[in-house]
Amino acid sequence: MSSEILSVLEYMEKEKGIGRADMIATITNALKTAAQKGVNSGQELKIEINEKNGQMHAWALLKVVDSVSDPRTEIHVERAQVIKPGAQLGEMIEKEIDPSTLGRIAAQTARQAVMQRLRQFEKDRIYDDFKDQVGNVVTGTVRRRERSDLYIDLGKAEAVMTSREQVPGEEYQPGERIRCLLLSIDSSPRGPEIILSRASPKFVRRLFELEVTEIADGTVKIEAFAREPGYRTKIAVTSADSKVDPVGACVGARGARVKTIVRELGGEKIDIIRYFSDPREMILEALKPAVPRDIIIDEHSHRILLKVATEDLAIAIGRKGQNARLTSRLIGWRLDIEEFKAVSDDPVQTAIELLVTTFALDKGIAGRLVEMGINSPGAFEGVEADDLVDAGFTAEEAAAIIERVAAQQE
Repeated sequence: MSSEILSVLEYMEKEKGIGRADMIATITNALKTAAQKGVNSGQELKIEINEKNGQMHAWALLKVVDSVSDPRTEIHVERAQVIKPGAQLGEMIEKEIDPSTLGRIAAQTARQAVMQRLRQFEKDRIYDDFKDQVGNVVTGTVRRRERSDLYIDLGKAEAVMTSREQVPGEEYQPGERIRCLLLSIDSSPRGPEIILSRASPKFVRRLFELEVTEIADGTVKIEAFAREPGYRTKIAVTSADSKVDPVGACVGARGARVKTIVRELGGEKIDIIRYFSDPREMILEALKPAVPRDIIIDEHSHRILLKVATEDLAIAIGRKGQNARLTSRLIGWRLDIEEFKAVSDDPVQTAIELLVTTFALDKGIAGRLVEMGINSPGAFEGVEADDLVDAGFTAEEAAAIIERVAAQQE
């Protein structure tokens, strides 16, 4: 049995990295527990295994008495003195026993303990190996797809990328290399589970940190970030050095840096803008090339109303509202966009609108009034119903107009 134990110790040490002392403690505790429940029930045991040769020794711990009532836990003083000369009453002595008497169940239990310790060690090793890599970009090989989850081999462990952490439209086949963000290590009944992501905004942020040296050394800082995976990302950057253009640093010479990141993201569009603390300036920067005609900021409700020209409306809103959503997330304000309608410079139209607004008149009636020279509320002074009838209004129309004007003047 010593050769079997030695081979187990050597295998665990060389192949799995589990120290001999650790494995010996596991085996001896398992043997002791199993033996005490089996043929050696009720007996207190001491078990030792030699680290060098794997030889195992076992002892029964017995109390020295002058009258034995339980031979499994007690020994007569005369027999005790044969084992240990000078043994005294009440003393505990160790009586060596043949390890083979521990029983078959004890051996099986020891084997199970070794396998359980191995599994636990694998779990602990996975956590120790990857706990410091959370938030970093890792590279692995796609192994398989189960339902909607993708399983990826990272070399020392297998990780999973759930459907919600995958980018819409991206497809990977077994054997393909893939770069992901190590998002987290979650606890599960089967041990630590490594969660990867390509959809997280942190993945793009980390790619910029790896690709742009100015971000890595702190010269350029990403102040705000918004992403819709697979479609578009917006980032706002500042520079701690007035000589360094933060946008230019991220884009790189001829766009080299940002193109590298775009390729990694499968063509996802990336907008890089300069960051401003003032939301009005941020809006102007984030919506380029669209130019808002009017910006109304509601500090109380943290909302911004933008009015843009008809030709800029589609650009400002973006495909399926994407640009507006990303801009809203980027600046941290609720964003409403509507079409800008300029006030007419035509005096006739201006007069009509004024009469309609003031007296709640029909637009056609207001137009006829303006034609006869009544182009403002003040122009009704001295006008009577008969004057309106003479100008072509029916008696009913004239009476209704005079009534509304009188009500307003009151």
